[in-house]
Amino acid sequence: MIEAVALGRLPHRGTPGADDEERVVAASLHALHLGALALRPVAELSGGERQRVLIARALAQQARLLLFDEPTSDLDLRHQLATLQRIRALAHDDGVGAVVVMHDLALAARFCDRLLLLTGGRTLAQGPWPGVLTPEHLRQAYGVEALVAEYEGLPFVAPLKALQEDTVHV
Repeated sequence: MIEAVALGRLPHRGTPGADDEERVVAASLHALHLGALALRPVAELSGGERQRVLIARALAQQARLLLFDEPTSDLDLRHQLATLQRIRALAHDDGVGAVVVMHDLALAARFCDRLLLLTGGRTLAQGPWPGVLTPEHLRQAYGVEALVAEYEGLPFVAPLKALQEDTVHV
């Protein structure tokens, strides 16, 4: 599995700083809590473990902009939080740009500074979560009645019921 993460360093081979490969790979493994799995073959990993390996590979690239498509898919709750905390820390502490595509609206609201809500390939709303994740926007985008609220400062979205098919604007 360590070799799979090290593939993220390929663009850096033969460049100044390439000697840091082992340190960068180890840091990426540590960031995703993969150290105990480092010697296991990827084929023996669970879906969530493989997902974390792919994210560690992306981190090992040390790119200035990272694109993530459903980074929390197949992850348990603990690893969802840890992964998104790591991505947020990269953005806030290290100045790395991060674009995250995800369907878990509560996690998006909690960890992303700005949201872009699309429907039918068009922008419905964008900005901080309170202005984007409104019941009306969710009705238009998903055809559901939803409760959007905060609990102890954390946002959550709860779908309540689906609307009739003809009210969906996708």
